Amino acid sequence: MSKKVKKVVLAYSGGLDTSIILKWLQTTYGAEVVTFTADLGQGEELEPARKKAQLLGIKDENIFIEDLREEFVRDYVFPMFRANAVYEGQYLLGTSIARPLIAKKQIEIAERVGADAVAHGATGKGNDQVRFELGYYALKPDITIIAPWREWDLRSREQLIAFAEQHQIPIAKDKRGEAPFSVDANLLHASSEGKVLEDPAREVPDYVYSRTIDPQAAPDQPTYINIDFEQGDAVAIDGKKMSPATLLAKLNELGRANGIGRLDLVENRFVGMKSRGMYETPGGTILLVAHRGIEQITLDRGAAHLKDELMPKYAELIYNGFWFSPEREMLQAAIDHSQQYVTGQVRLKLYKGNVILVGRDSKYSLYDQDLVTFEEGAVAYDHRDAAGFIKLNALRLRTLGQRRKKLGL
Repeated sequence: MSKKVKKVVLAYSGGLDTSIILKWLQTTYGAEVVTFTADLGQGEELEPARKKAQLLGIKDENIFIEDLREEFVRDYVFPMFRANAVYEGQYLLGTSIARPLIAKKQIEIAERVGADAVAHGATGKGNDQVRFELGYYALKPDITIIAPWREWDLRSREQLIAFAEQHQIPIAKDKRGEAPFSVDANLLHASSEGKVLEDPAREVPDYVYSRTIDPQAAPDQPTYINIDFEQGDAVAIDGKKMSPATLLAKLNELGRANGIGRLDLVENRFVGMKSRGMYETPGGTILLVAHRGIEQITLDRGAAHLKDELMPKYAELIYNGFWFSPEREMLQAAIDHSQQYVTGQVRLKLYKGNVILVGRDSKYSLYDQDLVTFEEGAVAYDHRDAAGFIKLNALRLRTLGQRRKKLGL
């Protein structure tokens, strides 16, 4: 504890760990605690978090619970999907993309209530501490940040339980034992890591999965769906217009029923270590295939290829916590500009864990059937033009070949 703190805004889930942090902040810093609980579509009832905070002595005016589902999908998830962002070729960034919004709301509440500090429950080994704190500093450079897991001496589950009992913090029966794995969830995904998942050679146990059924148990008949896009964002399923959060929730439902979106990944954390995680992103997996499908016919080759070159950098910035950085915003501007004509409809077949693109159509399509047909017809393409095109592109290769021949290489 290096600075006197009077009031702190805590990112509070209502679970055991953040309830212990709440009490620890009161006892260690002597600070007034304000709790902030975000509904990002994690699928949990949030009113118990209010009751838990009240039980721990938090005044009603210092308890903030906000439904952020629409803002989350509209302003964070959809912009990210316009970029087709995946980290290390596979991860759809479900945890990463939620952190800047939570950080933003914490800072807004801190300014509203006159708090001089914010706190989070991320551990000292993970990426989330970086993501939260980069967000805090970007939005309020002079804010004091408290990261209890880096400060306190509670190093085991037993010590946490003992602290909770000492301070009369209610402990659910299923929380007294060692948790089999840790879970993070929101409307985009659910992730599980730690404990039973720490050995990357072992298959993920069935009981870890929560958002998807086993693909082998999925229906034997495929499910066909149509997704409409407007300027890069999905706006309707099977002709029915939906809000961003409602649409993603519907895709999650469809993905769950067809066993879509499971990922077993060993990733490279920003802090330097490798970590094995199990991710379930049913709706996001469908959305990514659909978005790339509509881009296939509406994006020019140069723009499409440049986007694919920029995407790994963009994804890495989000993964590492640089959502509020100028370079992410620069890339976002380029990506959003590319989506001007990414409008139309995609048809997909969902079947036993697979998302299969079967059709796409757009009034802005660049696909010209007269140009690509093998049949003869009135087309704006002369086959003879290809000879000069090939010779020009082969010039340097021929020059290299002549050098090899001359030198006998």
